[in-house]
Amino acid sequence: MTALFCSGDAMRGGRLHHNVSAHPFLGGVRTAPHYRMYSVRDQFPALLEDPSGGVPLAGEIYDVPLSAIRTDFLPDEPPELELTVIELDDGRDVLAVGLRPGVLERQRDELTDITTHGGWRAYRGLPEPA
Repeated sequence: MTALFCSGDAMRGGRLHHNVSAHPFLGGVRTAPHYRMYSVRDQFPALLEDPSGGVPLAGEIYDVPLSAIRTDFLPDEPPELELTVIELDDGRDVLAVGLRPGVLERQRDELTDITTHGGWRAYRGLPEPA
């Protein structure tokens, strides 16, 4: 089993939650404070490490087998994202999806920096699920 950080539509209440819902939900968490979040075409979020700044960004952790990440989770991820390792605010390293290298430079007009919102749900004005 592998800790998988979800920060977009795979979170509880999201349209892709079915990709992780069969696996143990380990709770809400935040990234370390050196990440930025972008909205890509206002369709999905993308994390990007930024050693010069950023904020702790909200997400959820699930305990998912690597095989399920490969077969159930990654096929629904858009081409702008890739599997990566991120740091949480408690120092743990976990798997997540982040913005592919070069996308920020090539598609800047399709990206909106939403870092100051603190997460995808806050940006979209969605409540935290009970």
